[in-house]
Amino acid sequence: MIYRNEVKHEINAGDKTAIIANLRAVASPDPHVGKDGRYLIRSLYFDNLYDKALREKIDGVNEREKFRIRYYNGDTSFIQLEKKVKRGGLGYKVSARLTAQEAQRIVDGDTQWMATSGRGLIIELYSKMKSQGLRPSVIVDYTRTPFVYKPGNVRVTIDENIRTGLKCVDFLNPNCVTIPAGDPAMILEVKWDEYLPSVIRRAVQLKGRRCGAFSKYERCRIYG
Repeated sequence: MIYRNEVKHEINAGDKTAIIANLRAVASPDPHVGKDGRYLIRSLYFDNLYDKALREKIDGVNEREKFRIRYYNGDTSFIQLEKKVKRGGLGYKVSARLTAQEAQRIVDGDTQWMATSGRGLIIELYSKMKSQGLRPSVIVDYTRTPFVYKPGNVRVTIDENIRTGLKCVDFLNPNCVTIPAGDPAMILEVKWDEYLPSVIRRAVQLKGRRCGAFSKYERCRIYG
């Protein structure tokens, strides 16, 4: 599996305006965005009764993983199960398609079918639900403004309007209530393979800002 470089910065509205203007001059919007250049993401994260994923994030465990189910713009015709693995400042992601019915069955605790699904990631999640006690933990909603740049396989995103579920994990239900996850936050994230082109480095450069370790999952667990 190929690890990608990942850096994050917490930014403000002025930073966002400047960065988007810079990126529009050199990069391309993600092809899946709407006319406003954004899309909505809803994710359902998994953890166990001992908050394994949350504790590993807070404690800064060097190598850790999280499972989530995700869809975009309220469209349940395309749903993915994803496993994200982090090692220091590097990360990779693997994914598998789910139908809306399959996703709902997982939420409802009907999981036996996963063992014979024939899809490796679904089988792995099932195994860890059984061995580690993983279960649906929290809904994370936010708005994303994404850009891509082919050289270096670069992806730049700005995430905002982060919301968390009120103990509701029925994430396919549009009426499942979410609330703002603490004080408003805006996160710039830059991902690339072996090198970050200088044109992108300049476009996202922020004076006096250090890389951070902001986690939308952590924020939503704390305030959810």
